[in-house]
Amino acid sequence: MSTSPGESYDVAVLGAGPAGLAATVASRASGARTALVDAGERVGGQFWRHRDGDDGTGHHQWPQLRRLRAAVAGPDLLGGHAVWHAERTDRGFTLHTTTTVDGRSVSRRIRCRALVVATGAYDRQLPFPGWTLPGVYTAGGAQALLKGHGVAVGRRVVVAGTGPFLLPVAAGLAEAGTEVVGVFEAGAPTGFARHPAAVLANAGKLAEGAGYARTLLRHRVPYRTRTAVIAAHGGGDGVHAVTVARLDAGWNVRPGTERVLECDAVAVGYGFTPQLEIPLQLGCATRLDADGSLVAVADDRQQASEPDVFLAGEVCGVGGAALSLVEGQLAGLHAAHGHLDPGVLARLRRRRDRLRAFAAAMHDAHPVPTGWADWLTGDPTVCRCEEVPASAIRAAVTELGATEARTVKLLARPGMGLCQGRVCGYATAGLVARECGRAVTAQDLLGTASRPIAQPVTLGSVAAGLDPTDDLPEDR
Repeated sequence: MSTSPGESYDVAVLGAGPAGLAATVASRASGARTALVDAGERVGGQFWRHRDGDDGTGHHQWPQLRRLRAAVAGPDLLGGHAVWHAERTDRGFTLHTTTTVDGRSVSRRIRCRALVVATGAYDRQLPFPGWTLPGVYTAGGAQALLKGHGVAVGRRVVVAGTGPFLLPVAAGLAEAGTEVVGVFEAGAPTGFARHPAAVLANAGKLAEGAGYARTLLRHRVPYRTRTAVIAAHGGGDGVHAVTVARLDAGWNVRPGTERVLECDAVAVGYGFTPQLEIPLQLGCATRLDADGSLVAVADDRQQASEPDVFLAGEVCGVGGAALSLVEGQLAGLHAAHGHLDPGVLARLRRRRDRLRAFAAAMHDAHPVPTGWADWLTGDPTVCRCEEVPASAIRAAVTELGATEARTVKLLARPGMGLCQGRVCGYATAGLVARECGRAVTAQDLLGTASRPIAQPVTLGSVAAGLDPTDDLPEDR
């Protein structure tokens, strides 16, 4: 699955999750020659992550994946192509990628007239004492190991954080034979009651949640709300226990409610951070979404602020697989510039509006208040790559006069390491804003989200990407 030198497409779709798959099928059905580009060899994204020979057991909407997978198969499915930079040209766009050919890493370009960005999101993390211990995973990481490799992260696991995603993670681990000590939801899902119309209009979401609840009940997994993991304990051999505590509505710890639970693994997630490197490289406008994430702005056609750049899925707002599929269809149809049936478009937009209403209710029910910063007792590390503690970030504000995350990054180095702020960016922005006595802004998050290189690459890849000759091996 690779391109030939100088090959061009009408449309290139970045990301083979639900949004990217739907966009590719819609674009091709409109007559556009469409490439589907993904760093992974298998399509499906995180939602449909699977192993070779997977029969769909434990997966939702597996028949739909099979249909989409069959529809996108062929030479224009470019798996194993990691896009590290995108640029606008006179004829459209050029994507700079790395891939492996005959055991060699090769730099390649993909050219297209229009671009659909459906790169998804990754776990948003909040630091706490002990979060860097071996055995402390992101919730998405725990699920990826289970779905992609059949590996449970531990024998006795604590699942914690906020949001509905905790439920499938815990249910999957329990069904795999893991003892799930408990699911500790920092928020209060009763907030959904403030949005009855959105909830009733998405009955399938209720049924899905009820299914997870039945699984947890069957395995006798406790589910506790307004409760969080505020510390992990262990050593070089891994985590041995966690401290959980009750929280108030602002996520401040209620004194005297702390208790220690033994475990050998923890899966923690506080929502998701959209992957915006490509939209930002192309100059697309962003905004702060209801869940506190920085997202790219899309219009009614799923087009970004830049012409011929279309957005689908989590990059323009975290809302789940069903919403991603609809947005993908709309983005693919408009990117292809083909015949657009008004009736089809109207139905898709109504479904999108209904699913977005549920997403808004979800974000309202699972906010991330600023009280988490008070969990950082004992001066834990915030930036793992550069080993920057919370005290250094606070000192950059109180002693050196920094007023936003970008300046703190330059002064104290959070976000300057290998992950380039993907893990610590949100937490750094939150700590800086709290020290400054204000809320987190879009500009705070933009300071840690913009990256000229979207994927880790070698200098050989960069040099090959700048060379006018296509398909140059890195060791040329």
